Amino acid sequence: MQLPLLALAMASFGIGTTEFVIMGLLPEVAADLSVTIPAAGLLVTGYALGVVVGAPIVAIITNALPRKATLIGLASVFVVGNLLCAIAPDYWFLMAARVVTAFCHGAFFGIGAVVAASLVPPNQRASAIALMFAGLTLANVLGVPLGTALGQALGWRSTFWAVVIIGIAAVSAIAIWLPRDIPHSAGNIIREFAVLKRPQVLLTMMMSVLASASLFSVFTYIAPLLRDVTGLAPHTVTYVLLLFGVGITIGNLLGGRLADWRLMPSLMAIFVGLAAVLVVFVFASPFAALTVATVFVWGIMVFAVVAPIQMRVVDAAVGAPNLASTLNQGAFNLGNASGAWIGGAAITFGVGYAELPWVGAALAVGALGLCVLSQALERRSGGLVPAAACEDC
Repeated sequence: MQLPLLALAMASFGIGTTEFVIMGLLPEVAADLSVTIPAAGLLVTGYALGVVVGAPIVAIITNALPRKATLIGLASVFVVGNLLCAIAPDYWFLMAARVVTAFCHGAFFGIGAVVAASLVPPNQRASAIALMFAGLTLANVLGVPLGTALGQALGWRSTFWAVVIIGIAAVSAIAIWLPRDIPHSAGNIIREFAVLKRPQVLLTMMMSVLASASLFSVFTYIAPLLRDVTGLAPHTVTYVLLLFGVGITIGNLLGGRLADWRLMPSLMAIFVGLAAVLVVFVFASPFAALTVATVFVWGIMVFAVVAPIQMRVVDAAVGAPNLASTLNQGAFNLGNASGAWIGGAAITFGVGYAELPWVGAALAVGALGLCVLSQALERRSGGLVPAAACEDC
């Protein structure tokens, strides 16, 4: 089953690259389209909101379709969206193209996670999800820096043309390597939204929001923090961010293994570690060597939560795993947008860059509290899923 998972990872690599590479190309995009850098920065926000809005819409549209055909279709939309980005004549066309591309994001990762889990034995499901998400983490290690370098050398449009080629390769791999007979039960999609009434599903999605917000409340402003507080040169900041990307790749695979071992205890331990490393970041930030080590460990901890949370929401959403898994991707992206806003608001109200990790630590503690509450409710009720929900499956 490695080739099907590789096909999904290829697509997630392309999607991750196009989501994050725009951050490194903001000056080039702003200059070419005659807009300010803050306006160009809204292309990041627009993408995140496109994921949030598009996730439930695409879930409804694709509910009755075979899983392989759905994933091929979503990956194809991704290709078309990046093609439109590459030929965008103005800012608003590019914004619209980014939103179109984002619409496939949540559904692809949501449905892809369920498919990945169905392709392996039960005790390897979280690891399979982590392997698919490895494409997203590798996008931060390879795709984003290489895409940024390409865009700076040959123009920002060249980066999107390169992602189009990656997308075509991913569509081909999915078509060739993914099996036809992927299990799928197409129920009443409107009735499936009732899964959102389950406390465990909502708690897990709220964990996703807070975990992602914890990351982006600090990571959005990581460049000025490393430059102004730690005193690193701009080219050194690039290498530190590459090291962070290596950390999240390791953390993603580690989180999958831990979730297959003991999901909730591992998730609680990861949240404790995440809060702790952010507290350490506050005191380490004036010292270059300590900061570099802390950023690496932070990368491991922050992405170790992804596979366990995704697995938890699938387990809690009996009867509607594809819908819940897709909506959880929207929750992660809601955390992206809200975390950046929270960090910016903190700075506006006088919090310095050096103190910003306190904000991330507080959000991680909030996610830990939800995790503890979820585990307590499960023990009190005698199971993760209500008996009535199981009867309806």
